[in-house]
Amino acid sequence: MTTLLMIIGFGAATSVVVGLGQKLKLPWPALMVLIGIAGAFIPTFAEVAIDPELVLPLFLPPLLFAAAQKTSWALFAIRWRTILGMSVALVGVTVAAVAGSAVFLIPGITIAAAIALGAMLAPPDPVAVEAVASTVSIPRRIMSTLQSEGLFNDAASLVIFQTAMAAVLAGTEVDYADLAVSFVVSAIVAIIVGLVLSFAAWWVMEKIDHTIARSSLMLVLPFGVYLVAEHFHASGVIAVVVAALEVRRRDVEGNSAERVTQNSTWQVLEMLITGIAFGLIGLDLRLIVESEHGDLGRALLVGGLIAVIVVAVRFVWLLLGTIIERKRRKEDPDAAPLSVRDATLMTWGGMRGLATVALALSIPATTSSGAPFPGRSFIVVAAAVVLLVTLVLAGLSFPTVVGLLGIDDEAEKEHQATRDIALRAYKAAMREIKNDDSLPDDVIEPLRARFKVLHDQLSGTTEDQASEEQAMAFKEHREQMMQVQKKAMQSARAEVLKARRERGTDPEIADRVLHRFDLQSVITR
Repeated sequence: MTTLLMIIGFGAATSVVVGLGQKLKLPWPALMVLIGIAGAFIPTFAEVAIDPELVLPLFLPPLLFAAAQKTSWALFAIRWRTILGMSVALVGVTVAAVAGSAVFLIPGITIAAAIALGAMLAPPDPVAVEAVASTVSIPRRIMSTLQSEGLFNDAASLVIFQTAMAAVLAGTEVDYADLAVSFVVSAIVAIIVGLVLSFAAWWVMEKIDHTIARSSLMLVLPFGVYLVAEHFHASGVIAVVVAALEVRRRDVEGNSAERVTQNSTWQVLEMLITGIAFGLIGLDLRLIVESEHGDLGRALLVGGLIAVIVVAVRFVWLLLGTIIERKRRKEDPDAAPLSVRDATLMTWGGMRGLATVALALSIPATTSSGAPFPGRSFIVVAAAVVLLVTLVLAGLSFPTVVGLLGIDDEAEKEHQATRDIALRAYKAAMREIKNDDSLPDDVIEPLRARFKVLHDQLSGTTEDQASEEQAMAFKEHREQMMQVQKKAMQSARAEVLKARRERGTDPEIADRVLHRFDLQSVITR
């Protein structure tokens, strides 16, 4: 009952903190962490202990699924080098840097345990950076790169962590060849699981003619995909991302009501799950630190040094990335990072979150032989310090950093991209109207005017108004007009979905345009 009370409390607090964060212009996830830390001082909450093995399966699948649906296969096809560089290579470099430092800084730690610590601290949280960045205006090219990175880095980190932990518990060294093979096999099996289950979900949905039931299936899908992948010792993270991408690829223009329902549902769930998750992070931070030995001062110092190393490695890597991305800008105009300012902002956006706290809490007190886990007290305190630095400190100061860097939010570029997609949709609708011979010209004109208004609203230009005579003709032929309008709307949505799948299109901008057409279709039913 105490756990249920805590979850309800964090859920209610989320609703209040989101509004408070908007007024104070502070990122609400960081505020939820602070509330969680404060909650740990309440005796009733301090006794709550959630099984660490349940943290990732409960919170990660829905949040990853929601985040992955904002991107596309086409975007990944352009940015696969960047994704591999940040989600795999940067994770590996961070693990190596942290492990090497830990061997010198933490007394009694083994190489395998140091690698486990590095894997624990390596992956930035995609949910954290997205929730924090929503409080300020930053370029979409930077935001989409951070989102893409966050979708896969947990997979690499979890495989490294599990391999290192197996070696620590068995008292052996890490087999690096086995680690590489495990990651490749895990990724391949996860991709297969994601593709097969997303296909199965769509096959079932085609048999169901009920919007709420179809939407409910989509809510269950990420949990099912994650658990099935983990059952086959594959990456649940990759499987969920693949399933989300494939679900969006298979989307069709006729699913307006379903998209509107799912969009509203996912927004509410994403906010509540994120708030509860970050409240738990704050709750666990105090418990992690408080449970450790008397030499807490030294452990905090070591944690601070490791936090500096984590941030420095990311900054240097992103600086090197600016050279590569500048060369690739012709292939991908929205590449990031392109400058020192980009690298600085993306470094500050490398916030740790769910994976780090879940892995820290999963470390046992002893190995399989009954010996104390090497360097455990220093490891968990280091995890807590890195979380405080990269999540709470970085989160609260993120708006200030953006202001000091003076990074242009490139709003005009986004508006132009919106106008381009809106124009394509408008032209597709006009072609459908023009090809219909069932209506007289005095009815076609107000119909064209209606789509012109919608196009102008999306493009940010002045609205067009139909004449009174056209409106009268519109009423006389309402039934015929509605049929033509339905076909025109369908053509417009099909064109937006086509644009979304194309290389060079920002999926989130296409989704904004599609949402407006979906709303119009639902309203005019």
